[in-house]
Amino acid sequence: MALPPSDTNEAFLREVDENLRRDQAEQLIKKNAPLIAGAVLLLLALVAGYLYWQNRQKEAAARDSEALVAAMEDVGANRPGVETKLEPLTGSSSEGIAAQAKLTKAAVLQSKGDKTGAIAIYRALADDSGIAQPTRDLATIRITALEFDTLEPAAVIARLEPLAKPESAWFGSAGEMTAMALLKQNKTAEAGRLFAAIAGNKTVPMTIRSRAVQIAGTLGVDASAAIDDLSKGMQAR
Repeated sequence: MALPPSDTNEAFLREVDENLRRDQAEQLIKKNAPLIAGAVLLLLALVAGYLYWQNRQKEAAARDSEALVAAMEDVGANRPGVETKLEPLTGSSSEGIAAQAKLTKAAVLQSKGDKTGAIAIYRALADDSGIAQPTRDLATIRITALEFDTLEPAAVIARLEPLAKPESAWFGSAGEMTAMALLKQNKTAEAGRLFAAIAGNKTVPMTIRSRAVQIAGTLGVDASAAIDDLSKGMQAR
């Protein structure tokens, strides 16, 4: 059955329009072929460059990791020249390796009596918002321990307040220093309760819990509930 003249014209015009659009698209592609090819090549070059850079970063991190392990072994064996090996690692492209190298360097300086040098490194780490929070917290604990005798008790308590909580991974160390600062302020009852809380917290290291039980007792706070648990823990070791 033949289409009405109006439908035939409409179909013809649609076909012409589609052909025109296809011709225009082909002409546009031909005209811009060099630009399109250049853009594709640039994209491929960027992807290849990123993959190469990523691979180099992984290789560098692997080398730095091996060097850090070797330096840590030197520290354990008390070999000389450890600082020289650690220094380039403090600038590692791996945040974790760089931070660990700095922490180790600070500990080495501290062991050699260079308290000022150790404090400077710990403070820089504690104030660095670009590194992982656990590393910053550890640096805060260590710098506070080094400065404890020269800080006002209120300053110690304020600095360690976020860490001296039962849910904190640093509750043992931070809580112990906070309790000692409270004793300096003659707040014996508050200090005793904090020592008792430390003694009863199973996430706290045994050595700190043992001290906490003893000190709490001298302050008139019964922490005996933690003694059986501590005894079992010591027997299991």
